[in-house]
Amino acid sequence: MRNPSYFRFIIIFLSAITVFATSFTHGEELEFSEYELKAGFIYNIAKFVEWPDKKTADTKKIINLYVLGSDPFGRILDQITGKKVKGKILEVKHIRSPKDLRDCHMLFISSSEREKLPDILESLKDSNILTIGDTNGYGQQGVIINFYMEQKKVRFEVNTNIAKRAKLSISSQLLKLAKIIHSE
Repeated sequence: MRNPSYFRFIIIFLSAITVFATSFTHGEELEFSEYELKAGFIYNIAKFVEWPDKKTADTKKIINLYVLGSDPFGRILDQITGKKVKGKILEVKHIRSPKDLRDCHMLFISSSEREKLPDILESLKDSNILTIGDTNGYGQQGVIINFYMEQKKVRFEVNTNIAKRAKLSISSQLLKLAKIIHSE
């Protein structure tokens, strides 16, 4: 039998996704696009990641989510901008180069950056940035959280080796929901 805190986590996680998603429907039936769901997941995943104290102290009351490359979300990320994560405000910024990663906590790497991915990840090697993608193979190449579609549902994989190298602590409750992968 699973731990009661596991069920509490699942209920909170699914409730947050539902609350997030209802802001898009305006009274219509609940049907969400792939990127509305992914934005909801990103917002909720941030709640279950611990960054090293120095990383969060550097940015005071802000958690920064940067989007690198072509933005597949459009205006969807506007729905999570300004929301609280662990008492801090979530801010979303769009950048053109990994050189613009000042104060970044989470980095969504678009599929448009596929050919540059090895160089991008090499430049982040000693950082405490939670990398996120949604492109086949990104997780095995070193992106920490990678979304994929399975039977018309958004799923995610977590590369635990890379998370440890980045000194990020990901809640075991979140890891129970993920496909765990390992790479160096």
